[in-house]
Amino acid sequence: MNIHSMKIYFVQRRFGSKMNRKEQALKMHAEWRGKLSIESKAKITNREELAIAYTPGVAEPCLEIARDENLAYEYTGKGNLVAVITDGSAVLGLGNIGPSAGMPVMEGKCALFKTFADIDAIPICINSNDEDVIVDTIYNISKSFGGINLEDISAPRCFNIERRLKERCDIPVFHDDQHGTAIVTSAGILNALRFTGKKPGNLKIVISGAGSAGIAIARMLLRFNFGDIILCGSKGAIYDGAPYNNSEQEQIAKLTNQNNIKGKLDELIKNADVLIGVSKPGIVSKEMIASMAEDPIVFVMSNPVPEIMPDEAIEAGAAVVGTGRSDFPNQVNNVLAFPGIFRGALDCRVSQITEEMKEAAARAIANVIKEEDLRADYVLPDVFDKRVVEQIVNAIKACSVKMQ
Repeated sequence: MNIHSMKIYFVQRRFGSKMNRKEQALKMHAEWRGKLSIESKAKITNREELAIAYTPGVAEPCLEIARDENLAYEYTGKGNLVAVITDGSAVLGLGNIGPSAGMPVMEGKCALFKTFADIDAIPICINSNDEDVIVDTIYNISKSFGGINLEDISAPRCFNIERRLKERCDIPVFHDDQHGTAIVTSAGILNALRFTGKKPGNLKIVISGAGSAGIAIARMLLRFNFGDIILCGSKGAIYDGAPYNNSEQEQIAKLTNQNNIKGKLDELIKNADVLIGVSKPGIVSKEMIASMAEDPIVFVMSNPVPEIMPDEAIEAGAAVVGTGRSDFPNQVNNVLAFPGIFRGALDCRVSQITEEMKEAAARAIANVIKEEDLRADYVLPDVFDKRVVEQIVNAIKACSVKMQ
């Protein structure tokens, strides 16, 4: 797809006829009355079947598990069950709308687990923003599950909540807003670099947004040694000793922005090779894109309205553009990552999803697209490409073998 045809595509997407998604979404959610249902694997049609599935027969696996807790993976659904948990404090781009209002998103996430990786998932919305309450609640129910997916919990609490749960739980705990976003973004950047011919090592990468996603992306990109990374928050560049840094920003500042550059986004973006946006809609102008290095890579993922619309970024000179939206090419969608990661983690019964596994997952996603197939509008595979989950699972398994 050349630049002219891409412009036409984006204009049609932006202004062309489209269904009223609000009305359609409300209509379908009212019809579904929840996106999930529970189906019994056990056939219970007579007294004998009842006696096996429930009392007295059910006592036998109970006794076996009491002797060896690991047998829960053999005699129950634990090994294929994930809890999708929120407190409703940072739901999509909607903010702190509360646990009940977060339920449709958690149900949707569970439906994606089932659709893409055949994983059973349960939505859990905790009616508290207290860090201790959230950690204790999740830990106390963790024996029912094979993994924990944290979702839509505001920063900086999300960092501590995940860290504390990983220390206490003996099953994988994964905050998808951090790591899923970082993994898919890294995969896209890997392929965008391959497509443009930009060489890792001395690149200038600017990340607009210094919350959970921005910091996780920075940490992931550091593993690839792409170059210097500068994060920019609402008050400006994140640098070592900045008076407005929170504790997590201060930690990442010691690893990034090596020259302690200060300034706002419009200053930081000059001569940058890569812009990654996980911040606010409409804060990047065409002039800012034009000030970047030659053939810049622009991933703007504020949702539903990105930091700059893709057609405007291309008109300003961007060589590759990715967004968080499903109606544009190169969608940075976490569904490319979390189903395969949890499928691999559950199959291997690992207790942690390690940094090595996350990096391997990013490379696996990138490698789905062969070198000769890369295009400006195809640096990330389609979410429905079945090879994605398969390759991530294989990558997780390879990491698990090395750990052993």
